[in-house]
Amino acid sequence: MSDIKVTIIDREGDAHTVDAPTDMNMNLMEVIRSYELAPEGTIGICGGMAMCASCQCYILNLGHMLPEQSIEEEDMLDQAFFVEDSSRLSCQIPITEELDGLEVKLAPESM
Repeated sequence: MSDIKVTIIDREGDAHTVDAPTDMNMNLMEVIRSYELAPEGTIGICGGMAMCASCQCYILNLGHMLPEQSIEEEDMLDQAFFVEDSSRLSCQIPITEELDGLEVKLAPESM
């Protein structure tokens, strides 16, 4: 098993450095949910289909190689609240070795 370290700042502003497995085909939203870093029912509401933006996060260290945004992700972020230039949907970021050291902050809950 190969784990990477990811730092996630929750909606209360607390930083959590967690181990994220690269060999389980997980995405960042699933890691956030598995560590219960957001209250149940407030993140990943659509199940990771890029259809709700409840998993929006801000990439704090932009030097990592992230996958390009899909059209679906761009469209969803166009409709979301609290969008910033570094906004991504965490369900669209697969956990890979290249993301070791990634730092993200969860966006506030939608209104």
